Amino acid sequence: MGPDVFIIGIALVILSIIFHEVAHGYIANWLGDPTARLQGRLTLNPLPHIDPVGSVLIPGILALSGTPFLVGWAKPVPYNPYNLRYGKWGEALVAIAGPATNIIIAIIVALALRFSGVTNELVIQIALLVVFANLVLAIINLIPIPPLDGSKILRALLPHSAAISYARLESFTYSLGPIGLIGALLLLIYVFNDFIFFLVLSLFSLLTGL
Repeated sequence: MGPDVFIIGIALVILSIIFHEVAHGYIANWLGDPTARLQGRLTLNPLPHIDPVGSVLIPGILALSGTPFLVGWAKPVPYNPYNLRYGKWGEALVAIAGPATNIIIAIIVALALRFSGVTNELVIQIALLVVFANLVLAIINLIPIPPLDGSKILRALLPHSAAISYARLESFTYSLGPIGLIGALLLLIYVFNDFIFFLVLSLFSLLTGL
């Protein structure tokens, strides 16, 4: 990966993370909670969203280490689940909005690459990186380990008693702050590496034809 691809790729991955977070806020607002909108988080301006560790440091370290996973996070978009319509399903819809946005980005970029006839090698490499990174962001966030988005989706699907127990696990993870999220990422990368990589690579090949 050349320096041009690396720099542009990191910028686009950060933008993808921001799209992910803004999607959470838009769906929350649509479902009746204006918290994100009132705090100015429904914007693609990166400044309100960037987390120095999750948006810059972690993606940079992962890219330089040569890992196949280029992931990170922005400052979580705030929302009040008690304001959402549809009860537990409202929170699940907010959660799934982020990964769904990353999948949509991956599909759009992959289809544009396949059918536009572009031949510029730099553009192709950047487009492939964006597709791959967005698939990684989507798949990892859908895994039901708190505090990832998949945990909220799973909680909505569980019976009431099991959901209460699972919510306690989520509360404990949130109490750890960034350490909890970093721990979850490390667990995913080093324990579930083969499974995640296989799934991401399969989707990547399906979308790009490579």
